[in-house]
Amino acid sequence: MNLKTLVGLSILGFFSFAQAQNNTSYWQQHVDYTMEVDMNVEDYNYTGKQELVYTNNSPDTLDQVFYHLYFNAFQPGSEMDVRSLTIQDPDRRVVDRISKLEPDEIGFLKVSTLTQDGTALTYNVAGTVLEVSLAEPIAPGESTTFNMDFNGQVPVQIRRSGRNNAEGVALSMTQWYPKLAEYDFQGWHADPYIAREFHGVWGDFDVKISIDADYTIGGTGYLQNPEIGHGYGAPDQKPVKPTKGKYTWHFVAPNVHDFTWAADPDYIHDKITAEDGTILHFFYKDNKEIIENWKNLQPKTAELLAFYNKHVGQYPYDQYSVIQGGDGGMEYAMCTLITGERSFGSLVGVTAHEFAHSWFQFLMATNEQKYEWMDEGFTTYISTEAENVVMGEKKENPQAGNYSSYFRLATSGIEQPQTTYADRYALNAAYGASAYSKGAVFLAQLGYVIGQENLAKTLTRYFDEWHFKHPTPNDFKRVAEKVSGMQLDWYLVDWTETTNTIDYAIKNVEEVDGKTQVTLERKGLMPMPVDFYINTTDDATEAYYIPLRMMRASKVNPFPTMPRTQLEDWPWAYPTYTFTIDKPLSEIKAMTIDAQQLMADIDRSNNSWSKDAE
Repeated sequence: MNLKTLVGLSILGFFSFAQAQNNTSYWQQHVDYTMEVDMNVEDYNYTGKQELVYTNNSPDTLDQVFYHLYFNAFQPGSEMDVRSLTIQDPDRRVVDRISKLEPDEIGFLKVSTLTQDGTALTYNVAGTVLEVSLAEPIAPGESTTFNMDFNGQVPVQIRRSGRNNAEGVALSMTQWYPKLAEYDFQGWHADPYIAREFHGVWGDFDVKISIDADYTIGGTGYLQNPEIGHGYGAPDQKPVKPTKGKYTWHFVAPNVHDFTWAADPDYIHDKITAEDGTILHFFYKDNKEIIENWKNLQPKTAELLAFYNKHVGQYPYDQYSVIQGGDGGMEYAMCTLITGERSFGSLVGVTAHEFAHSWFQFLMATNEQKYEWMDEGFTTYISTEAENVVMGEKKENPQAGNYSSYFRLATSGIEQPQTTYADRYALNAAYGASAYSKGAVFLAQLGYVIGQENLAKTLTRYFDEWHFKHPTPNDFKRVAEKVSGMQLDWYLVDWTETTNTIDYAIKNVEEVDGKTQVTLERKGLMPMPVDFYINTTDDATEAYYIPLRMMRASKVNPFPTMPRTQLEDWPWAYPTYTFTIDKPLSEIKAMTIDAQQLMADIDRSNNSWSKDAE
């Protein structure tokens, strides 16, 4: 563990001084896991022992706890199975596959013993959640120790987790252990595992995994016994892989909220050192058709790391691993699992997205079930910006595709508010467009509202204030307000809690007393400030800025060399706004609302006026 990790850990001492959205002093729970696991690669069953030290930093006395038993989702009749069978547009990776699993193909997690400080506990299994009654309540500030014996079966690869995925990776061990549910100012988050993502307790993990000696493991944490080789040792150290029996891999992961690993006997393991000293590990199958792409991916991953370090914040761990496995791409602590049989552009794209989740979710750990648009949307925004640079795309507006996806959603009739619980969307398509594209536009459009420099400052300050914590949408909004000096509650509420849309139009243009009078109309319910531009007959461009009154502030001119007139602010309730340009209409060639197209106006056909169209 190096200095940057220690610095990251040191912020734990300051939690009591931060403020959260519930107007109380910020607190978060803490948990330390010690686990020993023995994997049988013949029948994919494993046994485990878990010691869990739980510290109650809340102001509440707890008389119950809950664990997630994620692997129980991969059984016929589970909530994940039934939801996939009944939703109109099921995930193509799931569809009816769970319903067809045989007993030796299903997943499960079974708890055989559970004690609290040596006293046996009573508990109940409810699908993917273990409901536990405590022998002694946990008072504020107190810690207690749970000891558990459990066993599991790795399901056939279906969704994120499983064995023998489509590309032949033996074990994708995600959501594989009994995981304590999060308790925060909103209460317990003992959500069933149906389709979406997660919320976890920050803590330290010490994990030992025993597996056949010819397997290589990659995943969360720092390997404590690299002497066996497997590519983890020093660059000049010869691997000394045993040829038979089992080897116990020992990993330690400080200050994370999950632990993931993958294993395969045919992994190639490469590693490079990034410019900031981070060791980047790559685990992929010994398949000649993909090796070149995976080799070329490695320097691009280092470039992505540098981009995120600069534009969000310094990655605090000593290493990160990109691992072939799973069924698409999914982020985890200090690693990601991605499918690897892709074109080079796709391989970089999925890595860019999942790596960015190390910041937006695994460092700023939002509750993905409630605020899925924050982790997926913010990740989509920053990874799109990163790809534009790292891949030399040179797009004028890298977010244009996300805007287009949002427009389709907003005009589709299937949109639901972004405050919809992640598993409660009527359609998977609505969830995807809302969480990813509309979430990305939230940030891109915020740059339009507060200015691009303020957006950049907001992202880095958000990281500084909230990494290693659990921020909420209001926490992010408050950072943006402090940076910009603007009031932004209207923006957060309209964009995320409603399906109100933005639609501004040039309603009327006429000459009055030798000057040009322009009337704009707000046709949508969501308000916005307005950037308005005119092109004169002598090919000059001028800007007019109309602040939104409820912002209580104005943004700086995004084009300092362009003349800009700031007009009176526009109160939201007024559907029209009229102003005068001090030029005759004959001298104006064209007019445009939001020439940069950063405002998510769902009907841009009424945003322009031109002399030629008269």
